[in-house]
Amino acid sequence: MGYTLKTTIISTKDRIIRFISDCWVGSTHDFTMLKEEFPPEVAWFKDKCVRLDLGYHGFDKVYDCLQVILPEKRKKGQKLSDEAKAENKQKSQERIFVEHSIGGLKRYRILSDRLRTKKNELYNDFLEVCAGLWHFYLIS
Repeated sequence: MGYTLKTTIISTKDRIIRFISDCWVGSTHDFTMLKEEFPPEVAWFKDKCVRLDLGYHGFDKVYDCLQVILPEKRKKGQKLSDEAKAENKQKSQERIFVEHSIGGLKRYRILSDRLRTKKNELYNDFLEVCAGLWHFYLIS
C-alpha cells in the first residue's frame, strides 16, 4: 500500500468548501471516489451547474444535473484544435476558484508536507480543522 492519500473536495465559486470526503488510497480514481461518496441513484446534482476536471470524464452519463462543464480531452496521438484550447482555457478560468479552495487548505502545511502517520482517521480530522480555519479566514 502506498502512503499517498486523496480526497474529493466540492467548493463553490466563492471558495467555500461544501464537502470533503474521507481519505482514499492515492491510486483510487477520482470518479470512483465520487460515485462511492455520492451514489448515482440519488439526484445530488440535479439543479446544479457542475465544473469538473478531466478526472471526472463521463460524469454527465452517470449523474443528472443542470449543466456539466468539462474540459475537452485530447484524443490519443492528436492535438487539440486552437478553438478547443481556447474553450478549455475559459473553462479553467471559471474553475480556478475550486483550485483556490484547495490551495487555501494547503496553506496549512500539515496537508501539503509529508505526514508520517498511517492513521487515515487522523488525517481526516486534520482536513476538517484546516477547512474550518480556511472558512474562518474567508469570513474575517
